[in-house]
Amino acid sequence: MSINIKKVSLNEVKEVTKVFNAYRVFYGQESDLELAENFLKQRVENNESVIFCIFDEDNRAVAFTQLYPSFSSVSAKRSWILNDLFVDENHRKRGYAKALMQKAKEMVQEDDSKGIFLQTAKSNVNAQALYESLEYERDEEYYSYYLSL
Repeated sequence: MSINIKKVSLNEVKEVTKVFNAYRVFYGQESDLELAENFLKQRVENNESVIFCIFDEDNRAVAFTQLYPSFSSVSAKRSWILNDLFVDENHRKRGYAKALMQKAKEMVQEDDSKGIFLQTAKSNVNAQALYESLEYERDEEYYSYYLSL
């Protein structure tokens, strides 16, 4: 079975909205398809992120990842933040997350960027296992801080 991964354009935003909304609900947000669609549409229209999505045989979005550009002043290169990765619960254990991670890596290599940064919860051992299997290194040197406004 081949995995159909597409870089999301404005044409796919409406379909991707459903799986993006499910992702937000998974993380405790209220379901809001209009908000989800508007958010994705703005990211794509403004070239503020890159979204890759897996579609099933009926062309329904079942998994996605979203990356945002960042920059490293020290290396004077672009980096990417892999902010979102989600597979619909009915489509898990099929290698979709790994395939999306590989697609993200290929894009970053083609872009000649420094690398990919991501974070996950300490309790998300499944995600940690995936990332480490793909040679991501856990940062044991730096603390992360966040100011909520």
